[in-house]
Amino acid sequence: MAVNRREFVKQGSAVALTLGGSVYLSRIGEPASASTPSPLRPPGALPEDDFVSTCIRCMRCVDACPNHCLESMPHTAPAGRAGTPTMHPRKASCMLCAHEDSEYLKCTEVCPSGALQLIEREREEITEKVAIGVAEIDFDLCYSYNNWSCGACFRACPLAGEAMTVGAWERPTVHPEACVGCGCCERSCIRYPHAIRVRSNV
Repeated sequence: MAVNRREFVKQGSAVALTLGGSVYLSRIGEPASASTPSPLRPPGALPEDDFVSTCIRCMRCVDACPNHCLESMPHTAPAGRAGTPTMHPRKASCMLCAHEDSEYLKCTEVCPSGALQLIEREREEITEKVAIGVAEIDFDLCYSYNNWSCGACFRACPLAGEAMTVGAWERPTVHPEACVGCGCCERSCIRYPHAIRVRSNV
């Protein structure tokens, strides 16, 4: 079935409260768990296990992406994920087909197997159904939290004011319940290593 954003946010909030109430539970660069984190999937992807078993590795989504943000996972990928599509926002982010003359997000439109559920290219549909991941900030690296003013991530966010807000010195705050994980913030971050990354929902 398609990802239910409200249920995901509900569960994520419960975990955050259990572990101390912070939505930033670990520093970027540190493993969130002993296992390898799940890769970022295209919009409309089924839950990870269902996605891996349903995707036929045709790469039509990769070819259809107007921003070329999708790529095939290498043959060395674990857990049977070889050949499935993933994205690395630092290289290229999902632009949510913003400038495309299309009724649907391109990758979801061409998927023949149902591994990607069809999503209309409408703001309400995107905010409800797109759940690639959630952006996380490393406050030790973010310029705006360290005596500088930046704001690059906020200006790049297609849902600025909802998924991300800024305070004094353009200090960004991510709102997980509204973040779709497009990666535009990660792509735009001028810090190296970058101070904001998208983590998988899984």
